[in-house]
Amino acid sequence: MTQSLPPYGTADASYQAAGGIDGIRLLVDDFYQEMDSWEGAQELRALHAPDLASARAKLTAFLSGWLGGPRLFQQQYGGISIPAFHAKWDVGPELRDQWLECMARAIAKQPYHPTFASYLLEQLRVPANRVVQASQAMRQAQQ
Repeated sequence: MTQSLPPYGTADASYQAAGGIDGIRLLVDDFYQEMDSWEGAQELRALHAPDLASARAKLTAFLSGWLGGPRLFQQQYGGISIPAFHAKWDVGPELRDQWLECMARAIAKQPYHPTFASYLLEQLRVPANRVVQASQAMRQAQQ
């Protein structure tokens, strides 16, 4: 008899499917490697500091809690609104798509079940789109 796992997005099912904190670290490392090496992400890379250590730590901590695991970002850095934080940059559809493509490439490198890989990328589209909306709203408010 096989035990069925809870659906992704329930409890820590997504965190476990991502491989826990070690799996998330690998995903984040591959994400930033893609951002560094893929020519299509030059504009996105330019928004980041030369040393990505802090960005890696923060994205890993954020994804841990976002995927249903330990809320490391809140424990280490306090609360955050992803859209509001990123609204300080002029993020439009092009940057969003660069970010999502780097993430898609990183996800493809992971040993994830195809169903989880697809689910994860779809879920990541939600905050990515909200960042664009928040950034554009801030630009309109400044006019």
